[in-house]
Amino acid sequence: ACLLPFVFQIDKTPESYLDLFPLDAIVYLTPDSENVLEDIDPDKVYVLGGLVDETIHKELTLRRAREQSLQTARLPIREYMVRAPNSRNYHSETLAINQVFDILSTYYETRSWPVALRAGVSSGKGYVLPEAAEQ
Repeated sequence: ACLLPFVFQIDKTPESYLDLFPLDAIVYLTPDSENVLEDIDPDKVYVLGGLVDETIHKELTLRRAREQSLQTARLPIREYMVRAPNSRNYHSETLAINQVFDILSTYYETRSWPVALRAGVSSGKGYVLPEAAEQ
């Protein structure tokens, strides 16, 4: 099987993504979603980093997506990673835009969530792959 390289396009526009794409094609990525992103659908538009803020507001992105009647999904961090013991007992699934992009592009290229999550989730988030936790 041959995978096409991950292609992305960046356009700057004052228009909202709600005006540019059909609502049923938009998937708003939020760590608070109950839906797990199992695969990338090339017919969908994924919104990442919809809100940028220095502080984390629990469920803010989930509420925004619901207000806009959008599908939501979260990365499968809990499904493939485990909480690593750390001195601060800190564990967060909230990632920076570049981390989410790295995870999605790596997954698209490899079709492996463990490989993608290893590439994008820093150890500072408090999650590791199970084999790393055993070491």
